[in-house]
Amino acid sequence: MKTGKVDVLLGLQWGDEGKGKVVDVLTPKYDVIARFQGGPNAGHTLEFEGQKYVLRSIPSGIFQGGKVNIIGNGVVLAPDLFMDEAKDLEKSGHELRSRLHISKKAHLIMPTHRVLDRAIEAN
Repeated sequence: MKTGKVDVLLGLQWGDEGKGKVVDVLTPKYDVIARFQGGPNAGHTLEFEGQKYVLRSIPSGIFQGGKVNIIGNGVVLAPDLFMDEAKDLEKSGHELRSRLHISKKAHLIMPTHRVLDRAIEAN
């Protein structure tokens, strides 16, 4: 098994630190790009080959050919939002199935969870 270097990019504020832009600059140098935590509440907007994309769950390394992308067990996925994001990328010609791996332990937010949250917040 080949071993190598691991670099970790963390945002230690409250979001919007520019992590996504840094990842976009660094991804060409790496074989594996992983998202290890977070949910779909924030989006990373980027432009690739003249087209604008908003990624909420899928790592931005998906735009780098030949890279493995991982959604780790600390990530919270909303299956409906994830599928919409994946379909949009595939329609644009980005192959996901062989390059995107999702941990079996990733957490799920179901539509019912969002309905319950809205009801609780309304009271």
